[in-house]
Amino acid sequence: MNLIKEEDFISSVADALQFISYYHPLDFIQAMHRAYLAEPSKSAKDAIAQILINSRMSAEGHRPLCQDTGIVVGFVKIGAEARIDSKRPLQELFDEGIRRAYQNQTNPLRASIVSDPAGKRKNTRDNTPGILHVEFVAGDTIEVSVAAKGGGSENKAKLEMLNPNDDIVEWVLETVPHMGAGWCPPGVLGIGIGGSAEKAMVLAKESLMAPVDIHELKARGAKTRAEELRLEIFEKVNQLGIGAQGLGGLATVLDVKVLEYPTHAASLPVAMIPNCAATRHIHFELDGSGPAKLTPPALSEWPSIAYDISSGARRLDLSKVTREEISMLKPGETVLLSGKILTGRDAAHKRISDILTKGEKLPEGVDFNNRFIYYVGPVDPVGAEVVGPAGPTTATRMDKYTELMLSKTGLLGMIGKAERGPETVELIKKYKAVYLMAVGGAAYLVSKAITGSRVVAFADLGMEAIYEFEVKDMPVTVAVDAHGVSVHEVGPREWKKKLLKVLQ
Repeated sequence: MNLIKEEDFISSVADALQFISYYHPLDFIQAMHRAYLAEPSKSAKDAIAQILINSRMSAEGHRPLCQDTGIVVGFVKIGAEARIDSKRPLQELFDEGIRRAYQNQTNPLRASIVSDPAGKRKNTRDNTPGILHVEFVAGDTIEVSVAAKGGGSENKAKLEMLNPNDDIVEWVLETVPHMGAGWCPPGVLGIGIGGSAEKAMVLAKESLMAPVDIHELKARGAKTRAEELRLEIFEKVNQLGIGAQGLGGLATVLDVKVLEYPTHAASLPVAMIPNCAATRHIHFELDGSGPAKLTPPALSEWPSIAYDISSGARRLDLSKVTREEISMLKPGETVLLSGKILTGRDAAHKRISDILTKGEKLPEGVDFNNRFIYYVGPVDPVGAEVVGPAGPTTATRMDKYTELMLSKTGLLGMIGKAERGPETVELIKKYKAVYLMAVGGAAYLVSKAITGSRVVAFADLGMEAIYEFEVKDMPVTVAVDAHGVSVHEVGPREWKKKLLKVLQ
């Protein structure tokens, strides 16, 4: 009987969460680099370059890869001959590990978890509780797989109760385009098949804990139906032309994972969950000899990428930018922003909407006239940092507030990630505004362009407060221009046509 100390379990969870906040799995980095080398689409290649540069910077600086440091998910397999020396529930131990990791003063991680989800949605301030899956297995050790799952990719999870003879690949190919780019491709698709509705979802999530190995599988050939599905879905999803950040290109997925479970004869549950460009997971084992030992990868493992983001980029001075000037921005064009911008996410938009609906004035310092809003919830700064990692959140969630913001506040433009809905694109055209896209998965890199930061309103909302950022050469891409042309529509459509011609 192996006895694992309570403290060893807690500290191992805490160390693992810190570790994965700034170290990508090396197999993922290698797959991303492979995609970078093969990518012919300039916009997509630039996005992948930023993700890889950001990854190395995070590894060097021990700061989060993404401002969304995730909801913590754990798969714990307890051997029949192993025991934790504790009288507390395993959930309490798991949550204590999360608490320590997210409140670590040398690398604080963003607290994103809210309680009372259908009501007041109050932030728990320590990112607890986590999601815990426990299984008792043979053996004398405790195996733990831990992931920090971002909300942008988690929100794209899908479940379908197919009929027994329905085509799974066909369902995937119909579903992926509707997921948009909010999950920050390129990433990994996890697919769970069988069991029941909830079992399929757990299988899909657990499948994402495995290393990227699709090219090894391709080289040796499939041996099971699940492996055949992996290869077929991998090829056909990439032929959709969605590409990095939804800009159009060859690499939409870096791998496809499939786990199966027996199911009812009348059922075919299929779940699909994507992992984003900030893929974070790790596996460790406890045998009673002490806490887990996590070996940092060598920085030499990261590719060296020469990337000059300012080459050919247009510069915008936000202190004097005009509506006429933004009308000249071209779809897909790289722009470097300098000046002051305001931030705002879901909770801030809700409050702004309530205030304006009542006919009241916005708080002092919150003036959007001829200004840009950045959809972001940053990580707290450490040391001499102005702000912690501050990458964009999914802009689509703010679509329902766009008409209000454009018609009532004089807002000039918006900055976020992923596509905007068709109605929002029309509103951008109507009000001659613009939507700019920052790269999801490059939060630490983006934060280096922020030279000043202060909270101007709604401080009680924590990371969802309204900040004023001063930025210098902040890199963005014109995603929807003032004439209503969206790169998230044009890019994938053009690349899908190109890929079809090659196949034909």
